[in-house]
Amino acid sequence: MWSELFERAIAGKWIAGPSISDALRRAEHLNKLGIHAIINYLGEELTSEKEVEDAVEKYVSIIRDIKNNGLDASISVKITQLGLRIRKELAYKNYDKLAEYAHKNKVFLWLDMEASDTVDETINAYKRHVAKGNVGIAIQAYLRRSANDIKELAKRNGVVRLVKGAYSEKREIAFQRKEEINKNYERLMLYLFKNARAFTLATHDRNMIEKGLELNKKYKKEVTYAMLNGIRNDYARYLAEQGERVAIYIPFGLKWIDYAYRRIRERGHVSLIMRSLISGK
Repeated sequence: MWSELFERAIAGKWIAGPSISDALRRAEHLNKLGIHAIINYLGEELTSEKEVEDAVEKYVSIIRDIKNNGLDASISVKITQLGLRIRKELAYKNYDKLAEYAHKNKVFLWLDMEASDTVDETINAYKRHVAKGNVGIAIQAYLRRSANDIKELAKRNGVVRLVKGAYSEKREIAFQRKEEINKNYERLMLYLFKNARAFTLATHDRNMIEKGLELNKKYKKEVTYAMLNGIRNDYARYLAEQGERVAIYIPFGLKWIDYAYRRIRERGHVSLIMRSLISGK
């Protein structure tokens, strides 16, 4: 019983709600505060073609609603939500469909990163549309391969959302200690400042954000600072009030359990998580 109550408390803090309208209301509220919204329909590792089809159509609806409501919002999808576990070709076909529809409606499309065994397919899908613009990809700082991935994407003028990473990976694939991950995040962040025109730093680490703010005094790039819905959003509002580009990632839907547990397990975020449950900030 207690675990169920805890899960529901987390869902209430971090998830906009079960429906598209919940996400749109949250996005509209953030827009009034000068904050961009990144909307994600919860669900991953789908193995049913019907579920995949439903997810794609849900995203089509979100794109249409963003445009029709004049919202400052983008969408973020996962490759396993688009059918990767069924057939790679199916996932690519669905990503193509969303990228083309998003481009037509001038809605930015992010491709989220998942477990390490999906990285190649995720990046390859992204490359299919990177030259057209209007698309971005998340790169995880805890993966040892990410420095090479970012270098390759920067050469293609790719738009990166740099995150720390929240999946369980083996030591030979990913850095394990918080200090190692932070060091790599800072190294990748510096590379982006030197070599990319526009990118997003997705972190709740205030020290890391302040380093980004200081670096941008020198490099003057199009930097967005992104955080998750319900965690340190008071600081997000402060940054927006100071004139910084800020985005908040808004998940919605019924499949929230995997998302919630990843947030709980994420390295270095225990104090932020507990604070968010108590204060809602």
